[in-house]
Amino acid sequence: MKPIQAVFFDIGETLINEGEIYGRWADWLGVPRHTFLTKLGAVLATGGDYADLFAYFRPGFDLAVEEKKRAEAGMPNGFGPDDLYPDARACLSALRAQGLYVGVAGNQPAEAAEQFAALGLEADVVGISAVWGVEKPSQEFFARCAEHAGVPPAHVLYVGDRIDNDVRPALAHGMRVAFLRRGPWGHIQRDDGALRRCQFVLDDLASLPGLVAARNDGGG
Repeated sequence: MKPIQAVFFDIGETLINEGEIYGRWADWLGVPRHTFLTKLGAVLATGGDYADLFAYFRPGFDLAVEEKKRAEAGMPNGFGPDDLYPDARACLSALRAQGLYVGVAGNQPAEAAEQFAALGLEADVVGISAVWGVEKPSQEFFARCAEHAGVPPAHVLYVGDRIDNDVRPALAHGMRVAFLRRGPWGHIQRDDGALRRCQFVLDDLASLPGLVAARNDGGG
C-alpha cells in the first residue's frame, strides 16, 4: 500500500497567487499597493490576519458590504486564470497520473467554487469552506478531506502555506503535511518544531510529484 494515496491542496498562496488580489483591494481602498502589503506583513508578524489589515486602513470595514460594492462597480473580488501559480496545473496533473486522489480544499467564499471550476484544473474534488460549512483550522475540515478521498488520514498529504491553518491542524488530524514556503504567511510564520514533522518543506510545487513518487516507491 502506498504511504501517500491522496494529496489535498490549499488554495490561496498554494495554487492561487494572491498578490494581485491584495493589490486590487489596495486600489479600492485608495492605499498605495506597497504600503498595503507592507502593513500586511506587519500584521501577520504580530499574529493578526487580513481582517486586521482592512480595519487598519478603514475602521469598521465590512468585507461583505465592500465586496458587494466592488461587484456593483464592475470590480468583483476573486481570482482568475492569471492568478494561478505557473507550477500548479502541472503538479496536479502529474499527481493524478500517478494514480493518486487529488483534492483542493481551502477557506474561501462560496463564489470561489465557480471561479475555481473555471480554471479547469485536474482535481477529484474541490472543497470550499463556505460551501462545506466548516473551515480551517477545524478538525472537521480535515476529516472531510479524508472522507472524500476514502482513505485514512495517515495516507493523506495536505499541502499548504500556513503553519496555523494548514500545518498544525493537519498534523493534529494525523495527516502527512507538505509546507509550501511562499506568500506572506509562508515566509513570515515560524514554527521549527512543526516543520520538522512535515513530510516535505517546499519552495514551489514543481518538485512535489517527484518527492511523492519517491516516498511511495520507498515506503514509510
